[in-house]
Amino acid sequence: MPRAPLFEIAQLDFSRPVFTLEEIRKYNPQRYEMEMLTAVVYADAEKRLAVGYYDVPREPFWLRGHMPDYPLMPGVLMCEAAAQLSGFYARYLGLIAGDFLAFGGMEGVRFRAPVYPGDRLVIVAQLSRIHRLQIQSKTQGFVNERLVFEAEVIGVPFFREKKT
Repeated sequence: MPRAPLFEIAQLDFSRPVFTLEEIRKYNPQRYEMEMLTAVVYADAEKRLAVGYYDVPREPFWLRGHMPDYPLMPGVLMCEAAAQLSGFYARYLGLIAGDFLAFGGMEGVRFRAPVYPGDRLVIVAQLSRIHRLQIQSKTQGFVNERLVFEAEVIGVPFFREKKT
């Protein structure tokens, strides 16, 4: 059974992001096809909650091979979008060390409806457990205010090794 929405997304103004893609790139290392976060439109430091979105391209890199003739956004990429929002917000708030937050795991993943090329995937992330070695966040994804997935994301600090 789906959880109650973490945030009422109908009240958001998507034309006024609080963090643009350029600002997100200061905290997240993903680039090119692996950028799964277009902007952040809401951030509440007290509640440790952020809402962002990913505008799924009409011709995404996975289109040709993932369910030919019936293109569906891969669930693993929905999870990646949730992890990117969680990692961005935890790093922005300075809650964890490291060069970036890496995927540490997921729990309770449920896919509720499909996401198609051209959709806007709205992601809600609420940081729920913060420890110096790990962050957990409750996440949900919506398309047209319909719940399409939910999961608990686990992030761990990642330190880049210096190449000599």
